[in-house]
Formats: sequence, C-alpha cells, structure tokens
Amino acid sequence: MSKDYYKILGIEKSASKDELKKAFRRLAHKYHPDKKDGNEDKFKEVNEAYQVLGDEKKRQQYDQYGSDFAQQGGFGGGMGWEDFMNATRGGGGGGGFSGGFGGVDLGDIFGEMFGGGFGGRRSRTRRGNDIQVDVKLDFREAVFGVEKEISLTKNNACDVCDGSGTEPGSSMKTCADCNGQGQVKQVQQTILGAMQSVGVCPACNGAGEVPEQKCKHCDGIGMARNHSEYKIKIPAGIDDGQSIRLEGKGESAGVGSMTGDLFVRVHVKTEKGFERDGYNIYTETKISYPQAVLGDKIVIDTLDGEKKLVIPAGTGSHQQFKLKGLGVPHVNRGSRGDQYIKVMVDVPKKVNRKAKNLLQDLQKEL
Repeated sequence: MSKDYYKILGIEKSASKDELKKAFRRLAHKYHPDKKDGNEDKFKEVNEAYQVLGDEKKRQQYDQYGSDFAQQGGFGGGMGWEDFMNATRGGGGGGGFSGGFGGVDLGDIFGEMFGGGFGGRRSRTRRGNDIQVDVKLDFREAVFGVEKEISLTKNNACDVCDGSGTEPGSSMKTCADCNGQGQVKQVQQTILGAMQSVGVCPACNGAGEVPEQKCKHCDGIGMARNHSEYKIKIPAGIDDGQSIRLEGKGESAGVGSMTGDLFVRVHVKTEKGFERDGYNIYTETKISYPQAVLGDKIVIDTLDGEKKLVIPAGTGSHQQFKLKGLGVPHVNRGSRGDQYIKVMVDVPKKVNRKAKNLLQDLQKEL
C-alpha cells in the first residue's frame, strides 16, 4: 500500500520547502531513538518521507506514482539507516558531517539535540558527568526543611592549576596541531562519497592553545579525583523522590570543559499517625460514643504540637475536620497546606449493666 508521506510529516501537498523542513525538524527531534521518549519506527518513517519529499525530483515522481516508485532500495533509495544514524550522532564527538541530504544540513537539525556541531558551524564544549546522590530525611525534616552535609569522591578541577592543565607560572602557546583554530578537519569515505568531518582538536581540546609546561599535579589534564563536601539546604515542603540541582557541582571533564551538575535526591521516611498527600496532612483520632453524641473538646497531635479540636454534638464516625494552615509548607512560598482529621467513633463491644440501662433509656428517647 502506498504511504502518504505528506500525512506522515503533517503537511499539505502544497507545502513549501521551508514548511517541509520545519515539519521534519520538529518530528526528528520528537522521535529520535537516542532521546528518552524517542520512537525508532516513527523516526525511520519520518526520515523516509523526508528523503523523498526533500528531493525535488523524487517528490515529482512520488506525486505522480506514489511511494512505491523507489522503495525497493529502502529509505527512498537514499542514505541507509546505519549511515543516517551515524551522521545524526556525529555531533556527539564534537564533529560531524558537513554534507546533508534533501538540501538540509544534518547539523542544522541535530546539532542542537546533541550539543554538537556539523561542518564546523557549531563547536561543542565538553561537559563533565552529572552526579546523583541520595539523602534520607525524617518526615518532619522534609516538612520544615533542614541543612544536610554530603560527601563524595569525584573528578574535580585540579586545585593546583585551577583546571587549566598549566603548571603555575608557565604560559600558554598556540596549538601546533590546529594552528590555534581549536578544530581539525578530516575527509572520510562514506556511502555518499567523500565527506568532510570537522572535530575538536584532541591536542588542545578545542582551546587553540596548549601549555608550555603541563601541570605536574594532574599531568596537564586539568582534573584530579578527590573528596568533596557540600552543605545542602533542603527546602521546606520537599517531597519523597524529588531532587535538588546544584549547578556546577558535578564532575569535571578536564581542560576546557564545563562542570556537570550534582543532583540530590531525597527519600523521606514515614511517621506513624501522619500521612502526606501533596501539601496536606491526614490524621485519625478516636472519640467515645458519648463524645460523639454530646460533643466535646479534644486534644490532637499536629506537626506544630498539640492543638484543641472542637467536636460538635452529633458527630458521626469517619467525619472529617480541617485545621487550616497546619499542613506542609509550599516549596518557596509562605503558605501551607491543611491538616484533615478523620474522627473514628469508638463503640465498646461490652458495657456494664448501668451503662446498658442508660443506653436503653436513650434509645427510648430517640
């Protein structure tokens, strides 16, 4: 059955090249298999459609004969799947293809996704790894906030050369491998022919300069593995499973790199008698049958200590009361949620003769 490439890309048959390009860019970003929520089958289908419609001659043939005109070779007779994926991932190593297909530079579409560049149009800065650590909190620490100290061993910028890789007192000189450009070019033979690849210079890591004398402490790599300690302010109201991001506190990747981030994920312990749902707190309390019938004032536990609660006459079991503003603080806001108290009427299984007679008299009155 003939495929509707226009429908696959979500465009009209009269769509211009710019509209076609925008549609493909959006769907390629959405479905790329390297993304967490990507879809390889959808990605293949979108690329197949674009390789046909993006080529003026193939588009004319498709409009006349349908998608069966050139599918025997797969992918519209264009770039193979592995070659295409290798091209789209070219930015991951700091380089990429300067060519393209269908009149669109691959880097123009995928460079932003992978943080890289194609054809030397975007230079990619190396970035250190992000790190996640786990911190356990008591129930009330999560509610009211707390300061915690964490310690870990990771790759940090060398504290002798401040991550520059240069021995203190030494100067920098122009990199001889790239002549100060920070990039080197290579010509690769691919299925499409000779393609020019532009990548970060491995000698200077894209800086264009190298030290005259390397740092003796880190051997010029600009980083060293050592111990780090941080004091973390946990905000009031944080919930179980949430994370705090500490920008630039992750790992270094050496000279010329950006430091990754540190994510602190919290795990909150439960506390008997208190149940949290969002920013509200739910508790239960028992009252006697006479208290339910006649009403009373009782003392209940809250996160702020003991509070008095008025039980009106005629209160039924499972009835709920609200104490406004005694719940969990909203993160980065002054307001708080509420506490809801469910009243459970404690009906005795056995009563003495006197109590039984009184209840029988009450039953007559009702």
